[in-house]
Amino acid sequence: MYLNRQEIIANCGSEPELRYTPTGIPICNFRVAVNNSYTGKDGERKTETEWFSIVTYKRMAESCNQYLHKGSKVYVEGKTKTRSWEGPDGQKKYRTEVHARQVIFLDKRSGEQREVVDEEIKDGDADIDDLPF
Repeated sequence: MYLNRQEIIANCGSEPELRYTPTGIPICNFRVAVNNSYTGKDGERKTETEWFSIVTYKRMAESCNQYLHKGSKVYVEGKTKTRSWEGPDGQKKYRTEVHARQVIFLDKRSGEQREVVDEEIKDGDADIDDLPF
C-alpha cells in the first residue's frame, strides 16, 4: 500500500495564475506559505517559512483564480508530483508541486467557507509534461 498526500493550511504568497492547455483545459498555479514558529536554544522566538507550489485544474482552477488573492488563507489537499524539463542552458531542472484534489477558501470575508473539489484529470485530458509553464 502507498500514500502520496499533502494537507496544507497556508496563506497565498502570490496571485493565482490561470493558463490553458492547448486543448483548452484551465490550469491555475499559485504559491502558498506556511510559517512555523519555535523557540531556539538561545531562547529567542524564531519563524521559518516553507513554500509550496500548488496546481489546480478545470473548474477548481477557475474558482481559485476568481476567489484567491495574495494573503488569502486556504486549505489544500492533494498529491506531490515532481516534474522535470531541460532548461535553456541545457541543464535538467526539477520542480515539486502539490496537485490539488480539494481546496477550501478559509477567508471569512464573504461570511462563509467555500469548498471546491477537483474534477480528476484523466489520462488523455492533458499531458502535464507538455504544458508551456
